Amino acid sequence: MRLISVFLASFWLLSAVRAQVYEWKAEGNPVVRHKYTADPATLVYKDTLWIFAGEDFEGNQQRTHMENWCVFATTDLEHYREYPVPLRADEFKWSSGIAYASQVVERNGKFYWYVSTDHTGIGVAVSDRPEGPYKDALGKPLLTVADCFASQKQWACIDPTVLIDDDGQAWIFWGNGECYYARLKENMIEIEGEIRQVNFEGFVFEEAPWIHKRGDKYYLSYASGFPERIAYAMADDIEGPWVYQGILNEWAGNSSSNHQAIQEYKGRWYFFYHNGALKGGTSCSRSVCADYLYYNADGTMRRVLMTSEGVLPAGK
Repeated sequence: MRLISVFLASFWLLSAVRAQVYEWKAEGNPVVRHKYTADPATLVYKDTLWIFAGEDFEGNQQRTHMENWCVFATTDLEHYREYPVPLRADEFKWSSGIAYASQVVERNGKFYWYVSTDHTGIGVAVSDRPEGPYKDALGKPLLTVADCFASQKQWACIDPTVLIDDDGQAWIFWGNGECYYARLKENMIEIEGEIRQVNFEGFVFEEAPWIHKRGDKYYLSYASGFPERIAYAMADDIEGPWVYQGILNEWAGNSSSNHQAIQEYKGRWYFFYHNGALKGGTSCSRSVCADYLYYNADGTMRRVLMTSEGVLPAGK
């Protein structure tokens, strides 16, 4: 009888979770149309592409108001599902409760969500599943403005991006106005060694760093100027020297901010970003989009063409 009760309880719990999953078919850009979303970050885990994003509060917003992060999943870039809200900013009891940009990475079967919370710093949440729920892994920030030694802004400690290199070493980059980087310990919740600053000729950095690797080349893309365009640099080593390569993505329509994720999935490269294209869209009521990313023979990236059509289903 007890086993039956446990089974029934598990069944009803699973049914309740499924009932909260929202499914839709993408119709070009924006990819997400049932709510306003910003600052996309991507993760490929097994056969699924996951998109993590902040949720802009509502349409026609003139000031940033984000309280939580969202998680979306697809196996074909056409059919999507949204899981129940996996993480709220106020779950970090030390934070301002404001949900800025973030990124999730997987290591050893655990999923680590690096989030920024405006002026209160960068935190880490952890889960056993990409869809969550997540919980604060530290009970305190991983990084604060005190770690941003070259910055004057109180919101300098935002926009984390993480890469686990081929040798197993994890790196975190972040910043607003100035860009910083450091090693992460294998446990993914502690900084190892000193914090350093990124600098190179032609580097005009606003925010939104994204670090990725293709072959033996490292790529650092970032929002540059204001209104923001996405620029990028390349290096043979993750610590540089970095060489500026130019603009990757122009101003996104009806949005003064720009925030990108670059992801390979099922043999193609994609560029995720946000704009203000939905009805009621503004610089603070944004929407996640996806377009193709192409490389030249020398490893440089071609400028991204933003489209209303978006991308075809994966594999087509």
